[in-house]
Amino acid sequence: MTVMLSQRYRRGELHEFEAAENGFIYLVSAGAIFALDEVTKSVLDLLEHGEMDHADLVGALVAAGNEREDAEGLVRELRLVGVIHSKEITPARAPAGPPMDYPLQALVLNVTNQCNLACTYCYEFGSDKIATPQGKPKYMTLETAKASIDFLLESSGNREAVHVTFFGGETLMNFKLLREVVDYANLQASGQGRKITFSLTTNGTLLTDEIIDFLSDNAIGVTVSMDGPAELQDKRRVYKNGKGSYAVIEPRLRALIARHKTRAITARVTLTDGVTDVIRIYRHLKDDIGFHEVGFAPVTASDNQDYSLGDTGMETVLDGFHALSEEWLEYALRGQMHGFTNVSETIGELISGTNKSHPCGAGLGLLGVSPSGDLSPCHRFTDADTHTLGNLETGLDQGKREDFLSRGHVGAKYECQTCWARPLCAGGCHHEAFVRYGDTGHANLHYCDWIRTWTDTCLKIYGTIAARNPGFLEHFAKRKGLS
Repeated sequence: MTVMLSQRYRRGELHEFEAAENGFIYLVSAGAIFALDEVTKSVLDLLEHGEMDHADLVGALVAAGNEREDAEGLVRELRLVGVIHSKEITPARAPAGPPMDYPLQALVLNVTNQCNLACTYCYEFGSDKIATPQGKPKYMTLETAKASIDFLLESSGNREAVHVTFFGGETLMNFKLLREVVDYANLQASGQGRKITFSLTTNGTLLTDEIIDFLSDNAIGVTVSMDGPAELQDKRRVYKNGKGSYAVIEPRLRALIARHKTRAITARVTLTDGVTDVIRIYRHLKDDIGFHEVGFAPVTASDNQDYSLGDTGMETVLDGFHALSEEWLEYALRGQMHGFTNVSETIGELISGTNKSHPCGAGLGLLGVSPSGDLSPCHRFTDADTHTLGNLETGLDQGKREDFLSRGHVGAKYECQTCWARPLCAGGCHHEAFVRYGDTGHANLHYCDWIRTWTDTCLKIYGTIAARNPGFLEHFAKRKGLS
């Protein structure tokens, strides 16, 4: 008891927010959300402007009408979960990273580095390119693809299911390989009593009924890179002669959505200067074209590109995000799913209690494979010599992998240590960091305020649903495979 009485308490690292007229806290150390009752709120209020001795804190609670035993118990409980800290306790600043032998879960096969479009903002071969494909194979061979599948199965430990994403360039320029490797992968996985799932990203220009039927028959998830209605799509997603791509892909996408019955079809929008009308883009892709879900991402670019989003552009984007997030909430309160992926992904992470050591699975459970068989942290680093982590023939270079992961760990990013949103962000995209700052381990400081604002918005959505329609969170978790 003497030790307890000598302790002084301070507020833990947390973010307070209100939703549906209820108080909540987001506890950073755990990546967890708690509803605030009156007595817990009073403890936080007492500690808002400084530290208090144990005796003084308990005494204040007793003076407010609480039984001493209850007050002691509450203080003890709040210490255990990290809502308050004593000076004698140093809270963990970052979650431990997975071990170096962490089993693979997914590979991204860049089946070609060629593309039939010449999108002006392309991160692979555009103005900010880091790829160095000169002298390297343009198309992945079946031998390399099979070796990739073998590598994934051998490196995935005891996982019952693994995943392959097909990527490019334009993925469907190597559809013959895709068809053959799906058959091979299914055969190899089933022979081990395991399951393998597939997805691909495409610009949609090469879709045919034959391809669509194959994708549907094999339950291959499809993400289409598309930026909206014709004048927005054709602003930067163009052929090499400058002609826009919308007229080509529009009928093919309608056929894809009509014929592909086994997986949801998702649109992925790149937001650039002049392509910021989130509401209009969403309405066109979701309500007119018929995509099941639509997700948005600001362009990856250094500051000096003419397509970069400036402050005004980001404000416009965030306004659109907030409008769609309100609509997402309205759907949820009615028990309905909504197609705005950016909210869905964050709500899924909040439900799961995500507390990231790294921004994503790059270099951890996921690797990219180039047409030459080089291994990279993810598809965004494919064919970039300075970011290679090994080769299918020689194996994964654990030293390079450890260096990449050590620099990318949230605990290594000084600016992240005082940010309450770091459990979900962990400093942001490695590739974005390299393009902006020349270091894959640098925090994406240009997005920090935006990330905090957006995370607060999603926390309030979560809290409102928890207060008014909690059953939806359980339904959502099951629908997304989170429970």
